[in-house]
Amino acid sequence: MFTPTPERLMYEGKAKQVYATDNPAEIVIHYKDDATAFNGVKKASIADKGVINARISAFFMDRVAAAGVPTAFLRQLGPRDQLCQKVEIIPVELVVRNVVAGSLAKRLGMQEGFRLQRPLLEHFYKSDALNDPQINEEGAVLLGFAQAWELAAMREYSLVVNDVLRAFWDGLGVELVDFKLEFGRVGGRVVLADEITPDGSRLWERATGRKLDKDVVRRDLGDLGDTYRELYRRVFGESLA
Repeated sequence: MFTPTPERLMYEGKAKQVYATDNPAEIVIHYKDDATAFNGVKKASIADKGVINARISAFFMDRVAAAGVPTAFLRQLGPRDQLCQKVEIIPVELVVRNVVAGSLAKRLGMQEGFRLQRPLLEHFYKSDALNDPQINEEGAVLLGFAQAWELAAMREYSLVVNDVLRAFWDGLGVELVDFKLEFGRVGGRVVLADEITPDGSRLWERATGRKLDKDVVRRDLGDLGDTYRELYRRVFGESLA
């Protein structure tokens, strides 16, 4: 069991804290109960959200690793804590879209729900201060955010992750609409970093179209805690203890 202490805190984000360990090559990611939307403008605290996200992310990280995607995740330490490799985060997020929704629908003036013939990959510069502006591959390379080979690896891995996640959620009657991924550099290679959780995904119940993601908070559609606990039951076949 890992005990977070203030002197070990390296970074605190909207939903997670990152702590140093005695091994300089490893960190601990601690999942908080905080829920945010619109880049932190809308905030709430959801009981057990950190526990749910930590376990779901560990579950999916193991599945994508088995499919050949290298990850920074090492193992679960406790209900909210994960031991991970320390990486240099590449400041380019990838968003994988299977269905037109959210910001894409707004940007293009389209109705949500248009299903794409193949996944659409979009790149965004990681900057909370700038609200993560969209950027293309050429710009990311020319501005020094990432090398061309890194972006190629990130895109390849993102498509594998998409295949794994879509197949899993389909089996639970849930459509994977879109999701975001972050990557890092370690030992001269690119690895999947951060998390794979409902926080960074858009999930719709196939039979009803009901939102099973943070759009519940963004659009005041109900209780996000109940929604996340339902997702937990679907993923693990049991209620959170």
